[in-house]
Order: sequence, then structure tokens, then C-alpha cells
Amino acid sequence: MVSPLNQQLSARRKNLWYERVMAIIAVANLGLVGFDLTYVMWRDFWLRGTIAIGPISFTVPLPPITQWYDPLKGIEPHRDTQKYLDTVDKLEQELQQGGIESPQVQARLQDLREQSSDMVTTDPFKVANKSGNLEKIKNRVREHIYGKNSDAPSREAFKVFWSKEHLQKNVREEMQFFNQQIRPLIATNYYRSIGENGEFTNLFWILDAPFVALFALEYLGRTFYLTRRFRNLKWLDAMLWRWYDLLLLIPMWQWLRVIPVAIRLDQAELINLDRIRDQATQGFVSNIAEELTEAVIVQVINQLQANIQQGTLSQWLLRSVNRPYVDLNDRDEIQELTSHVLKLTVYQVLPQIKPDLEALIRHSLEGVLEQAPLYKGFKTVPIMGGIPSQINEQLVATVTAGAYDAIIKALEDKKAAELLSQLLKNFGKVLVEELQKGKSIEEMESLISDLMEEIKVNYVNQIDSITEDIKALPTRF
Repeated sequence: MVSPLNQQLSARRKNLWYERVMAIIAVANLGLVGFDLTYVMWRDFWLRGTIAIGPISFTVPLPPITQWYDPLKGIEPHRDTQKYLDTVDKLEQELQQGGIESPQVQARLQDLREQSSDMVTTDPFKVANKSGNLEKIKNRVREHIYGKNSDAPSREAFKVFWSKEHLQKNVREEMQFFNQQIRPLIATNYYRSIGENGEFTNLFWILDAPFVALFALEYLGRTFYLTRRFRNLKWLDAMLWRWYDLLLLIPMWQWLRVIPVAIRLDQAELINLDRIRDQATQGFVSNIAEELTEAVIVQVINQLQANIQQGTLSQWLLRSVNRPYVDLNDRDEIQELTSHVLKLTVYQVLPQIKPDLEALIRHSLEGVLEQAPLYKGFKTVPIMGGIPSQINEQLVATVTAGAYDAIIKALEDKKAAELLSQLLKNFGKVLVEELQKGKSIEEMESLISDLMEEIKVNYVNQIDSITEDIKALPTRF
């Protein structure tokens, strides 16, 4: 009997293989899209297979890709440049049959001189955006005839090149020069047809349609499966869940297919996009967090300012005095909190700051004793001049120890704790009543409102600074 765990592992393994197959198909489609988008730009390479790196160039053997793909892009040989190459082919045949002195060769040379002049004048390479190749042709012919750094017109160079006097010197080498240096550049020119919509002909959809049909069927099937797996998920919601797959179906903006392809490769565990995902999430979350935090903080401060300006503070103070206190658990939290804070202060804080406290008391006592004539007299009497300092130190030690002991005894005395709690309650009550008299509450409301405005400005600036620091932090992978 197969265990449920083994069944789950087997199902996951099958699903992973399915994801990988579909991811590979998506990669193939993306590669085809990339080839189509760059075909016209790189057509010279697909035509000749030549790669030039600086002064070094080499040829890569390629199948006749242009013969297969040119019809899909509406590309056909340009009639003028193709006629020029056909004329050269006929010239070579006539040279082999009758030699350079034959009348047919002379007529053919005249025709080539005229076509060369027309080619230089009309620039048939302009339509295909290949005028740079025409300039290369002109420069190479000029340099071949007149040498480097020559300013002679290219028409004259063509006339000399296609003349009997020039060719009869070494016709084989001259034709070899043309076929190796000039013909490949002329062959790159083409004419591309335009459709009724005013755009260049592009029949790529013929190759893309089978992929789109497959992805569409797979999209419908996958989203339907999600609705069956998750009962509360509607089909439209499932389609929105897999929104990125729609980029595989639309005929425009085909370069966007890199998004679903990358996601599919990640889901198929062929690549790992965790690093990119973390970086994108970090930037997105930091931006949202900054805006959300600023909005919340500013909103809260604005609300507090509005309440204070409307007199809410005075109303709250008045209600706090007249409103009876509701005890929920038969505990005096104020007394307990006060006792806890005082114990922490006495037993933990005061022993650590005792030297500072003694220094403060010593300074205060010296200030008081300096005003007493007897104290000044003791300081001026020989031998007895050190007595005032000793008295001062004893007073400081006595006062400090006495105060500390008194506080400890008060904390350990329950009656004293109750009196302290009552003192704090009466203190708060009297303080609230006095604040309501005169203009104290109005001044406090004005000061608090101004303080809120300063906090709002400074806090928002601090948030911006912190957010920029967070964005600059590297993400851990």
C-alpha cells in the first residue's frame, strides 16, 4: 500500500516535470520572439555570418536563414542592386566565353558604368537604412583605384574600375576584389513591402500562433483546475491570480513575455529568483511603509492638534475631576505603580548615583555655610582651617544617609505608602483644578499645538531619513 506521503511526493514530482516542460516551451517561444525582434537589425550577420571585432573578422557557417525568414518579414532583393549583381554575373560569363575584347563585354561594361553612377546618385540603400554600406562601397572602390587619402569622386572610380583598360591588366584579380569586397555589401540591400495598414509586412504570427494556442489552452486548464482545487475561488479570480500568463497571449509588446518565462522557470526550479524578489519586495515595501507611516503619524498629530484647539484638553481635565473612578479588580493600580517605581528608584537607582547626589548636597551646603561669619572665621584660623571642610563632609554624609534611611522606612511602612498614594491623588486633583483657572490651560493648549507641529515636521523628516537608510541596506540572501 502506498503511503499518503509517497503519493504527495509522486504528485509533486509529476507536477514539477510538467512545469519544466511548459517552461522550456515558453523559453523556446521567447527565443523565437527575440530572434524575430532582432532579425532585421542583425540581418547582415544572418546573411553573411561574418563577425567583426575591431580589425579582426571571421565567418561563422550558417544555414540559409535569410532565404527562409525574409518572406515572413516581407523582405525581397532590391531590384536596382539585384540587377547590378546580375549584370556582374553576366559579365563574368561573357568574359569566360569571349574575352575582354568581345563586343558583348564592352556593352556590359558600359551598362555597369551607368548603373554605378545611378547607384551613387540615387542611393537605393536608403530605404533599408543601409546607406552606410554604400559609403563603404564607394570608399573601397576609390581606395582600390586611386589609393588611400584620395579625394577623387567615387563615380570616376567606378568608371575606371569598369573599363577595358583597367580590367585587362588582371581581370581575374579585379573580379575577385569585387566578389570579396563589394558584392557582400551590395547583397545586404533589400526592399521590404508595406501592408495596407501602413506598417512593414510581418508574418511572424504564423510561427507564433501555435505557441499562443498552446499557452491559451494551458491557461484555461490551469485556472479551471485552481477553481476545482480551491472551492471558494472564482474562475475570474483564478485568471487574475495567473495574470502574468496573459502576457504570453497578447500579440503586441512581445518582449514582455520575459516576465512569465522567468516566473515559470522559477516555479519549475530551473532558476532561483529569490534574490530579485527580495530586492523588489524590499524597495516596494520600504516605499509603501514610508508613505503609510507618514500618513498615519501626520493624521494622528493633526487630530490631536484639532482636539486641543477645540478645547478638548480642558474638557477632559474637567471630566477627570468630576467623573467617579471605576475600579475593575479591587486593586489600587496607582498605589502599586507608585510603590514599584519608588522601590526601583531607592534600591536600584539611588545607590548608583549616590556620589553625584553627595556632590550636589556638598555644593549646596558650601553655598549656605559660606554666608555664615563663623564658618568664614574658622577657615582663616590656623590649624583649625580644615575643620569647616570636615564639618561639611560630615553634614553631607549625615544628610544623605538620613534621607536614604527615611525613604526606605517610608517604603516599608504601609501607612506611609497609603499617605503617599493619597498625596499623589490630591496633588493630581489640585493640579487639574489650578490648571483650569486663569489662562493656564489656554497657554498649555497653544504650546502643545505648536509642539505637535514641530514633532510632525521633524518626525516626518526622520522617517524619510530612516527609509533612505533602509533602502541602502543590502538584502541578506
